[in-house]
Amino acid sequence: MMKKVLCLHWESTESTETVTFLNKNIQFIRKGCRQAVHRAREIIAEYDGQVDAIALENIPIWLELGKNREAHDVGEALAGIAKKTPVTDGATIRGGLEKWGIILADRAQPGIFSRKRVLLTPGLNHSGMAIGLERRGCKLRYADPLVYFGLPDFPGVGSRLSLETAAAPTLERLKNMPYQRLNFESIGQKRLDHDDLFAKYDIIAGDVSIIRKCAPKLLKRKIILVNYATEADIEDLRRRDVAIVVTLMPSPDGPGALGRWPAAVIEASLMAVQADGKQQFSEDVYLDLLSNLRWVPHIRYLQPGEANVNRFAFVIHPLNISFIHKHPSYRWTSNLPDGLVETISAYMPPRYLSRITGGKSPTTGQQIEGHLISLGATPRQMMKRGERFTYDRLNQAAKIAERLGARIMGLGAFTSVVGDAGITVAHEADIAITSGNSLTVAATLEAAKQAVVQMGTSDLTRGKVMIIGATGSIGSVCSRLLAQAILDVVLVSIEPERLIDLKQTILKETPKAKVTIATRADELLGDCDLVVTTTSAFGQRVIDISKCKPGAVICDVARPPDINEREAALRPDVLVIESGEVLIPGDIDFGYDIGLPPGTAYACLAETALLAMEGRFEDYTLGRNITTERVKEIYHLFKKHQFQLADLRSFGKVITPADFAAKRALAAKFHENQEKFRKFQREAGEKLARIPVMAKGVQSSKGNGIAKTVGAALAIGTAAYLLGKRKGKKGAK
Repeated sequence: MMKKVLCLHWESTESTETVTFLNKNIQFIRKGCRQAVHRAREIIAEYDGQVDAIALENIPIWLELGKNREAHDVGEALAGIAKKTPVTDGATIRGGLEKWGIILADRAQPGIFSRKRVLLTPGLNHSGMAIGLERRGCKLRYADPLVYFGLPDFPGVGSRLSLETAAAPTLERLKNMPYQRLNFESIGQKRLDHDDLFAKYDIIAGDVSIIRKCAPKLLKRKIILVNYATEADIEDLRRRDVAIVVTLMPSPDGPGALGRWPAAVIEASLMAVQADGKQQFSEDVYLDLLSNLRWVPHIRYLQPGEANVNRFAFVIHPLNISFIHKHPSYRWTSNLPDGLVETISAYMPPRYLSRITGGKSPTTGQQIEGHLISLGATPRQMMKRGERFTYDRLNQAAKIAERLGARIMGLGAFTSVVGDAGITVAHEADIAITSGNSLTVAATLEAAKQAVVQMGTSDLTRGKVMIIGATGSIGSVCSRLLAQAILDVVLVSIEPERLIDLKQTILKETPKAKVTIATRADELLGDCDLVVTTTSAFGQRVIDISKCKPGAVICDVARPPDINEREAALRPDVLVIESGEVLIPGDIDFGYDIGLPPGTAYACLAETALLAMEGRFEDYTLGRNITTERVKEIYHLFKKHQFQLADLRSFGKVITPADFAAKRALAAKFHENQEKFRKFQREAGEKLARIPVMAKGVQSSKGNGIAKTVGAALAIGTAAYLLGKRKGKKGAK
């Protein structure tokens, strides 16, 4: 038998619709009372006993704000008019459905609500929504004081704390408020003049009708979270540049369909499907019924390209103090002691830099979007301040990334070196973490291979390779893979016990390999065709370039680099290249100058983007034991999505065919005339001795101190947070 539900609403439209809900046919009879309470009384009296349930849409019986609840004077009276038919405003099930709907929406689109800033417009009768969002780390602001009382946007007004202290007296005023005011429909009432307030929030949640009446004409990239909406509502929000609309209520139209009906109608439908229609209705009864409902909240992307986008974040930081001094906004800091500027910058919280757009896989069509986040500490500050110092700031960055919708965050430069190389951060963060070192290794080896070939060595398998920093996370896996390809390897590290262990591992994996281990590189450099340096050393000379073999290739993986340009200039026959940089497919725009040519990314950033493109939102490269399997797998994905190795570079400049030719010619002359080479080598060594000993751009001397006034420190602390601009500024890896 057909069940009937009267849907009494505050407006004037009328319609009839039959739906199937919980395997029952239900006829929804929608009647509008035309904003007149007396008309609502007449309609309820007319349909009492003629329908199975009566739903009051936008005509609440109960008012809830936070943990407080009061009956609306008029609503309570309306509910008492019906003597035969149960009347509901949805209050019994609304909170539970809102909380459960948020869980289901988050499962469908992981991270869609994570740590967002939410403006509840209003929070009245949306306690379940508030609780569900708070459980996902959201920061809530209640617009109720503005919507209902026109209170100015003072700090604290509408905050959680103000709600807890003012909820009871607020409800005392609201329970007598006419429905015109509750629905924001008073004659002459205009849209709230608080555009800046709405601009601060990622999610505007509450009632769709009130949001449309209160919110600005432009809601660019916002998420609208409501219980229900009509297609007309959707179209209006689309015109306002809203990114996503989420409706939480179940839909009789099927799983994932637009939630067109409010909680009052859903609850009335549950009443109607009861066999005898006279059962005492309770939350437990409703829960049992709803457990049989196939239900997925409706998530609709309104703008082109928004639906098929996987998001990631990447953390960078200044490689040295010069990055701060060179920044146009902070050039004045060069007049202050370097130590002071560097120290104060290290304590700054993470800061959002830019949005990365345009990435798209030619193979699958998957689009990606990234976000750059910067710490303020240089590598030296990270090493000086202990692991927890950096962990805490990376955890803050992860929360920013979550709020931006990222589902994986990459650790750039020294953030992947400090402590346990990302393991603790991954354990403490709610999104996936990768150091990016697997692709760094793959890109480094590919770049080294290309460089050696360009320098005239056709068969490196007969040559010798040295890895400096061989026991580190990148160095160890490079050593193992290079031993498989070249066989003759020299492993250099300041950790002799780990060198022994690494040698044994390599010999077990590659029995034919010849493995030499040493704690210093100098005496063995002259025999090596390829040198890979990947250390975390500061204030020391990692390599004596004067002792290199003619035409040798040095691949400097470290960031900041182990070798500086002044040292490299002493040996024009030796090729010093950076680790392999990567071209991300698509019309990529970093929104910020990271110090590389347009579209070019460091390999660790590219790994994060690649994992997002593949949809691999998981902790990927962590710790110091990078597996060869992960390196091979990421290289396979690199090829699958048509990432490419960028042009080889040396100290920021692309190496041209003429550069390669000049180095090959000079190396050939040195090979032909050993006496001339030894003389040149001695002279280079003498010149090198006059260059200050350094690594990572940091000299071994103590520096110039921080003896300035406290006032200067405070000035830097409040103003000199690096990397504040977006386009056109020199960045950091």
